[in-house]
Parts: sequence; C-alpha cells; structure tokens
Amino acid sequence: MNSRFAAEFEGLVEKYAELLTGDASAETVEKIKVWAIYNHIHKTMPALASHWNQQHPEGKADVRKLFEEVRDRNQKFKAANQQTEAPPEPEA
Repeated sequence: MNSRFAAEFEGLVEKYAELLTGDASAETVEKIKVWAIYNHIHKTMPALASHWNQQHPEGKADVRKLFEEVRDRNQKFKAANQQTEAPPEPEA
C-alpha cells in the first residue's frame, strides 16, 4: 500500500469519525476503526464473531461497551445538530 493512499484513506476515516460522532481525535478514530471492522466481521462472518466472542468474553464486553459508546455519541451528535438546524419559529 503506498503512503499517499494510506494518508488519503486515513483522512476518509477521520471524516467518517467526525460525521458519526462529532469528534475526529486520534482516540476516536481508532475506536471507529475497531467498531467498523468488528461490525463488518459480525455482519459478513457471524460464526467467526461468535467464536471469537466465546473465546474472548472480556473482549466481547469491551466491544459491547465500544458499540454503546459510538451509539451514544452518535445520538448526542445528531441531537445537537438537529437543535442547531431547527427552523426559526414563525413571528406572531
């Protein structure tokens, strides 16, 4: 993989993290990478994800916490955006 592609793809992931959670910090980007990869594995190879979950119950709990964190951050980010995009109230 060439370095130009790697940098461009990293920019894509950073933007995705920002649009999903409102945060593009290095820590959030890493969490989004794990979240996205696990989500893809779970959807495309559920038996593999299930096997891993059985073999690594602590990891399964960590993944669950990560999914809840991403979901909560996304919901808060959406709610904040809806408030700022609300149409002005009609004048009386």
